[in-house]
Amino acid sequence: MNSLQRYFLEISYKGTAYHGWQIQPNALAVQEVVNTALKTFFREEIETLGCGRTDTGVHATQFYLHFDSKDKFGSADKTIRGLNSILPSDIAVKNIYEVGPNAHARFDATLRSYEYHIHFQKDPFKTDKSWLLRDKLDVNAMNEAAKIIMEYDDFGAFCKANADNFTNQCKVTKSKWEIKEDGIIYHISANRFLRNMVRAIVGTLVAVGKGKIDSETMHQIIKSQNRSAAGASVPACGLYLTEVQYPYINIING
Repeated sequence: MNSLQRYFLEISYKGTAYHGWQIQPNALAVQEVVNTALKTFFREEIETLGCGRTDTGVHATQFYLHFDSKDKFGSADKTIRGLNSILPSDIAVKNIYEVGPNAHARFDATLRSYEYHIHFQKDPFKTDKSWLLRDKLDVNAMNEAAKIIMEYDDFGAFCKANADNFTNQCKVTKSKWEIKEDGIIYHISANRFLRNMVRAIVGTLVAVGKGKIDSETMHQIIKSQNRSAAGASVPACGLYLTEVQYPYINIING
């Protein structure tokens, strides 16, 4: 009987057609499609575990999952090409790594980064990939409020109700808006995120940008630990998981 080899698979996907990463009972998820491709390629039943969840319509430019296989693959390039030939055009395999038997795509991640994209003029090439917002925003005020987020570590005010988290504690190490020629992008990094956290934060920062609340109100919102005190969640189409870091040299450096 062959011992199992654990692999990390790095993928990217456009989430528009999927109900998030995790398998759903009555809807198509990215995980289901990836599992089917791995089963076809390796000719065995494969179960995957992802680095986290993404909601319906959310994208990922970098996402890691792990799985175990009875056999070692030969060429990484051949495996990547083979899997990509099976997968649909909106899911791509970028890398595959052999890792130790206890390596864990979810629990071993030390940092995750997201981006949220907003554009202000109708653009057919941004449909389902960015949020079209026609309001003028005070980005300077939004950045002042964004800085305040890094002063706190309890984000219950931005957590989806009944999310069943064991803790609302997160260490945010980046929170800022970037102005681009065709829109703005919010960048946020942390050791972990709560369900719906980024979309709720962006919604609150947009409320600041519209002048509905001032930037200093962010202190009160976070301290309240009350979801109803924060802004509405923004659409999923503008959200991207962009980076996941691990303490393994071969994962970080490829």
